[in-house]
Amino acid sequence: MYTHSLDPVFIDFGFIVIRWYSLAYIFGIILGWWLGKKIINHIIKDVNLKFNIKEFDDLITYLIISIIIGGRLGYVTFYNLSYYLANPFDIVKVWEGGMSFHGALLGIIIGTYLFSKKKGVPTYFLLDIIACVSPIGIFLGRLANFINGELVGKVTTAFWGVIFPAVDSLPRHPSQLYEAMLEGVVLFFILNNLIFRKKYKMGTCSYLFLIYYGIFRIISEFFRRPDPQLGYLFDLFTMGTILSFLMIIAGLIISNALRKKNET
Repeated sequence: MYTHSLDPVFIDFGFIVIRWYSLAYIFGIILGWWLGKKIINHIIKDVNLKFNIKEFDDLITYLIISIIIGGRLGYVTFYNLSYYLANPFDIVKVWEGGMSFHGALLGIIIGTYLFSKKKGVPTYFLLDIIACVSPIGIFLGRLANFINGELVGKVTTAFWGVIFPAVDSLPRHPSQLYEAMLEGVVLFFILNNLIFRKKYKMGTCSYLFLIYYGIFRIISEFFRRPDPQLGYLFDLFTMGTILSFLMIIAGLIISNALRKKNET
């Protein structure tokens, strides 16, 4: 049985504090940018498309803004709306925590769509690349969640249970690590094996990301303690489960639409 004692702060210079969570975002973006360019060079030959790889750098800027705005507004809307309606000025206090993956996902989709229209590039082409690199950021983000001792799991008697003193003295599932493995490692290998070893089909990685992430997140939610301010919706589902189920449905709809398009 392990008692959590990790410090969320990587280094404190006094005038500035660098946290593990911030580093997760930074390195997730850097590694995603690096892998994204490799993917573009690999698949560009399979599509009749003129795309200047330098434009991918511009897309990263769009994505950073989209992740921050979407992630924050998603948390405000999905997880703590009543509080922020009463305290609207707290919405901008991102440094106090409170980001939503599903909100960030919506932000990424909207930001990528706007970028693709501006550059005249198919949206699915860009979303496929983002889908393949996103598990890197998800993996690092979930590790940072574990270091922070947040988003803890349910109480367990398993020998690998972790005690989070900031929460209580009970051993809990390290659900952050479950998510890091499923939504990060496993999803990464599924999508990148597909894009590097199979003939590229535009849109495939996009809808598979929605489906597989949704499945993996629902599995993880089974071991994760629900958000205290929400609890179980309808006395059965967490907000994460509901939003992930909608992801799966969206993925299946896109898959069916692309299949019909290819048949015509």
